[in-house]
Amino acid sequence: MPRAAARYKSGPYGYTQAKALVFSKNGEPEEVLSLHSHSISPSIPSSSVLVRTLAAPVNPADINTVQGTYGAKLPFTSLIGTSEPSAVPGNEGLFEVVSTGSSVSGLQKGDWVIPAVSQFGTWRTHAVDDAAKFLKINKDGLNPVQAATVSVNPCSAYRMLRHYGPNAGFKAGMGMKPLEVGSGEWFIQNGANSGVGRAAIQFGNLWGLRSINVIRERDTPEATEALKQELLDLGADVVVTDSQFISREWKDQLAEITRKGREQILLGLNCVGGKSATAVARSLGEGGTMVSYGGMGKQPVALPVGLLIFKDVRFVGFWLSKWNEKDVSGRQHMIEDILNLVREGKFRDVPVEEVKWDWNTEETTLRNTVQRGLQGFKKGKGVFIFGDT
Repeated sequence: MPRAAARYKSGPYGYTQAKALVFSKNGEPEEVLSLHSHSISPSIPSSSVLVRTLAAPVNPADINTVQGTYGAKLPFTSLIGTSEPSAVPGNEGLFEVVSTGSSVSGLQKGDWVIPAVSQFGTWRTHAVDDAAKFLKINKDGLNPVQAATVSVNPCSAYRMLRHYGPNAGFKAGMGMKPLEVGSGEWFIQNGANSGVGRAAIQFGNLWGLRSINVIRERDTPEATEALKQELLDLGADVVVTDSQFISREWKDQLAEITRKGREQILLGLNCVGGKSATAVARSLGEGGTMVSYGGMGKQPVALPVGLLIFKDVRFVGFWLSKWNEKDVSGRQHMIEDILNLVREGKFRDVPVEEVKWDWNTEETTLRNTVQRGLQGFKKGKGVFIFGDT
């Protein structure tokens, strides 16, 4: 397991030496990201904390933020002394408290914290900010990567299944029949190999639901079969390829899976768009709901009007950041629940590619890690692991 390094750079008069990946204009990460060095004064505001980063993943939404295509835009500022107004990307990560302001209570040196707000900016070695912007977590039984990757993909799957699936309750005035924990009811999802997809498989399995999971074919049949088995081992009930899913034969295959159609699918999760999203919608039963939370295929979602009129299928969108703003206490409970499952060995996140970020790590290495996040068929999610910084 990766361990947290024990040191951090200190300059003259107690100033902390820090580095951050920043961008001052939108574009491709390899073209617009740069590594900025700066100093942090030991005299921090009374309500603030100084933290050092232990681990920070590279998520697709982070890359879209740099490109300028994400739903939220980061403000450009000169707060860390960049030559022109810039922003620090990174929505997810784990920090260790180094020191606290005089009026801070509830946090102390050595505590592990994660951002309590969206788009905090985690691709940096250190940060100073108001203590209210951090959420303390119990680090017992966890390693930095597990804690750093809990708040986006697992939480998205947890929220969608809980709200639109098990324990959702009947939606007043919407006529949607909820899935029930332990019911053995089905949900279907594309992008099943994604972080959200893998999390949904595991939560569904834990909560007594069954899942149909769609993946893209790999470069070889052997690689495709290996991925199928990997998802089955996580708890998937059925795994099919995208070409199989959008074929004319899928309707008959689905009928066999659902016992000649006697078992309806009431929830679909879409992160791809295009033909795959249409196939998810067509797989739903009467009164079902398709939740779109991403558009990796960069194709619009085409919805047959017959599904709206004759099957009363509902189409909704999901953005975790909005949910977090609405339900702060619920977010904390959700994170604690997921981390307990991690400790118990009942949940594991996507495979990761650890990228060491030490004081002497070159800018090119960090930029290339972000750029690789756009590639398909990666070995794992890129995660910056901070050592001697």
